[in-house]
Amino acid sequence: MAVEIKEVQSRKDLKTFIYLPAELHAGHRNWVPPIYMDDWKFFDRTKNKAFEYCDALLLLAFVGGACVGRVMGIINHRYNEHRNEKTARFGFLESTEGQAVVHALLARVEDWARSKGMTRIVGPYGFSDQDPEGFLIEGFDHRATIATNYNFEWLPKLVENEGYAKDIDYFVYKIDVPKEMPEFYKKIYERAAKRGTFEVIEFTSKRQLKPWIRPILSLMNETYMQNNIYGYAPLSEKEMDDLAKRYMPVLNPHFIKVIAKDGEPAAFVIGMPDMSEGMQKAKGKLLPFGFLHILRSAKKTKQLDLLLGAIKEKYRGVGLDVLMGVKMIQSALDAGYEFMDTHHEMEANVKVRAEMERMGGQIYKKFRVYQKAL
Repeated sequence: MAVEIKEVQSRKDLKTFIYLPAELHAGHRNWVPPIYMDDWKFFDRTKNKAFEYCDALLLLAFVGGACVGRVMGIINHRYNEHRNEKTARFGFLESTEGQAVVHALLARVEDWARSKGMTRIVGPYGFSDQDPEGFLIEGFDHRATIATNYNFEWLPKLVENEGYAKDIDYFVYKIDVPKEMPEFYKKIYERAAKRGTFEVIEFTSKRQLKPWIRPILSLMNETYMQNNIYGYAPLSEKEMDDLAKRYMPVLNPHFIKVIAKDGEPAAFVIGMPDMSEGMQKAKGKLLPFGFLHILRSAKKTKQLDLLLGAIKEKYRGVGLDVLMGVKMIQSALDAGYEFMDTHHEMEANVKVRAEMERMGGQIYKKFRVYQKAL
């Protein structure tokens, strides 16, 4: 089978790249399309600021004139400079079931990365850890959530056949929303609340939330860099603004909690009602009526997705996680949610995982990022 690899160079090529997954996953029950309006901006070199400090290569694979696969190669120079690495990334890999297609796509990205002086490649990974990361390896009977991959079960094996091995696993927990606050949580909450030096800030409108966006994301920058969060590179203020614009339309302020000290954020957590069913019904299109499907889905869902969170280094271990957790659980109860999805937790992050398990959380999905020496 002759596989032809073509670099994305025109708007027509990019359209093929963006919409190919919908063709390949047609009838795939738990696959969720992206919001295509976001994808057009994300892959646009003039609109996505990440292209200013990243080299990128978008490829399409053809067999007999039909498009059968795609992949993106990325070199995040900002990340490499911070970590003193020469690491490339592959992401957004899609393919028909066949080793030849996966081989042709990855081999081309690897050759490109070597030509740029890279010595290692990891993936699937995007520009940053706000993008989908890792292949799903367990939990295929559950629908995808926002900003996560949902691949065919056979795809990771085809990548392994190309010489890739596990680099890191991410676990996703499902936590039942308790009808009553656990006793141990109450005690920790009371101790933390009595300190009196921290203020729990909750929001009822996006207008109230807006002034906190940059401080929250600045705290994320600080803590993620200090803790060497896998794949993370610091965001510029412009990127913070772009990230806020991307998610603000679908954020519910009731599920954003901030702990402040002296008017500055010391900790935060961001949750979002699961909208995946609505995104499926909308087929990834907001207009003309797709947004109505998404809004209805957000209103009737019983699942709250936890997306981001951080605690300032010097304030860890004093109960701020519990202060936020109690407030989030109360908001979830008030909204009638039955369980929470924790999003990705690194396998090695035993402290956070222990907290999830203490709350009765069960691992129900696993994602894997692969690596290969070049």
